[in-house]
Amino acid sequence: MEKITVKIDGMMCGMCESHINDAIRRAFPVKKVTSSHKKGEAEILTEDPIDEAALRSAIGATGYRVLSVESGPYEKKGLFGFLR
Repeated sequence: MEKITVKIDGMMCGMCESHINDAIRRAFPVKKVTSSHKKGEAEILTEDPIDEAALRSAIGATGYRVLSVESGPYEKKGLFGFLR
């Protein structure tokens, strides 16, 4: 599983977060996507890699600007995470 963190400029409220989440879900088969206007970012969990240019385009089409994209392996956190 991969975690992608996208820094986004222009989100001001919960509706902005919804627009970003909907655009990402429509464009890509993701496991989970959450956005925060306070942090100015979206976090995406996916099984397959996502093309950065396509991700920037999907978000850009909503009127927001992608500042950066970072990806890496996702490790589930939890009570028994120390057993791995």
